[in-house]
Amino acid sequence: MKKVTFSSVILIAAILLASCSSPLALLQSATAEKTAPKAEVAQPVQPVTYTQPIVVQATPPAAPSAETAGLLAAYEGALTAVYEAVNPSVVNIRVVQKASGLGFNLPQGQESPGIPGFPELPFGLPNLPNDQGQGQPFQEGLGSGFVWDQQGYIVTNNHVVEGADKIEITFADGTIAPANVVGADPDSDLAVVKVDLDADKLRPVQFVDSTQIKVGELAIAIGNPFGLEGTMTTGIVSAIGRMMPVESNTMGGPSYSIPDVIQTDASINPGNSGGLLVNDQGLVMGVTFAIESSTRSSAGIGFVIPSSIVVRVVPALIKDGKYEHTYLGITGGTLIPAVAEAMKLDPDQRGVLVGEVSSGAPAAQAGLRGSESETTIDGQKFPVGGDVIYAIDGQPVTKMADIISYLAGSTAVGQEVALSILRDGKQMEVKVTLAARPDRENAESSSSEPTETSDKAWLGITGGMLTPEIAQAMKLDRDQVGVLVAEVATGSPAESAGMLGSDRTETIGGQPVPLGGDVITAIDGQQITSMNDLGRLLADYQPGDKINLTILRDGKQLDLTVTLGERPATQ
Repeated sequence: MKKVTFSSVILIAAILLASCSSPLALLQSATAEKTAPKAEVAQPVQPVTYTQPIVVQATPPAAPSAETAGLLAAYEGALTAVYEAVNPSVVNIRVVQKASGLGFNLPQGQESPGIPGFPELPFGLPNLPNDQGQGQPFQEGLGSGFVWDQQGYIVTNNHVVEGADKIEITFADGTIAPANVVGADPDSDLAVVKVDLDADKLRPVQFVDSTQIKVGELAIAIGNPFGLEGTMTTGIVSAIGRMMPVESNTMGGPSYSIPDVIQTDASINPGNSGGLLVNDQGLVMGVTFAIESSTRSSAGIGFVIPSSIVVRVVPALIKDGKYEHTYLGITGGTLIPAVAEAMKLDPDQRGVLVGEVSSGAPAAQAGLRGSESETTIDGQKFPVGGDVIYAIDGQPVTKMADIISYLAGSTAVGQEVALSILRDGKQMEVKVTLAARPDRENAESSSSEPTETSDKAWLGITGGMLTPEIAQAMKLDRDQVGVLVAEVATGSPAESAGMLGSDRTETIGGQPVPLGGDVITAIDGQQITSMNDLGRLLADYQPGDKINLTILRDGKQLDLTVTLGERPATQ
């Protein structure tokens, strides 16, 4: 006879109980049948006391089908294989730099909340001791990089190593080696450093052609977010063909753009700068360099320098220490229907309207014409009357990004290109011999998105991004954003308007930080969160324009009207 166990009884009871609307009523009824006398009127039922808990066994989850399990195992196996193949090529970069006395004269992009690397977190990263006040304080930052070849060349972002006094590379196996910068290109935000190690310790990466990448492909990021070495995150290619400006060292200076940037939702955070985005085969799609985020951490929008640019720039940095970008010498913007109508063109005409042509630039030598007048559309001024470029070497042009992308990927210095243009409504072809892009300090203008106004409007301050720690030290809400004014230049528009700089310093995170100055929160109602925001918005004004600055002073909101000046020649 088959033995029935106690647990079986409990399970059977549980099944029976589950089929009733009231388990207690069922048990009470069963008891009544046994104990009540046989009479027409039933006797009251005594409460039943239970000493054994009732156990209801949950239905186990359905097992995945063999097909699903196989796909999951294959996916996990593919990710593991990619990590094991690529991670040994990814390095952690530690940078040490002398800190300025005010803590604001930091490397390019230091104030920007969008750069996930060393210059990303002002006043937030750990710092080295300052010799008990006897020496100059230092600041320390972390970033990522990857092995280019077995000669010891390591690739990273320019903003990770720019201005570094000391660079230290940590490999996946724990090997630590000093490194020196051999070449850098701020305009593509790429740099190359070199270590002296045996070839067997260096595992180079392999690249995929980024021009063939499609939206929706698997994207895997490997880097060192927040110093956590060898971190892998996954996502997809969210978009391709993005344009990302690279800020100049001086606010209001020339700004160039990186074309064909890849967007991904793979998690990218501070410290990922210079790391890799690879596909499901472990081939490099590009180099992670920026994020879009109001919190300075991943919001699912990361940006990657495409491999097509990396493989063009890096060999030149190794060979010559620099890369020569081709240069046309114009500013301009997309021709919109309203502007086309104002110029008596077909509203469906597409192209780039030339705003300005730099003096002496290749475009000027070829006779290209910029806009000479303006029109107002919906309260906004637009340049009109210049040449409209609608093709370059036969390739259609609908926006400035098309020109920049073509110049970056298909031309070399000294090459002649044919521009198909409309001038006064008539089709023409202009041939231009491209030159090397001038140094930032000497550039008067650049091939960038619309800049129909002068880039020399000057406010006259130095400052930095307001972090939660600084806001708290100034008795502001930790979530307050803006630009903290450190210094106001003598004789500047800011001084004339009564703007106040910092009047004291305090140590925050081991670094001296200026406090007490005005905090700029908006220009003409447009929110300011960083010095990059401030420079970008000021680029829309000319000397003599009046702007309204919304500021916080001692915790109180004020409005200041400032008449912008012209940037001094020495700036």
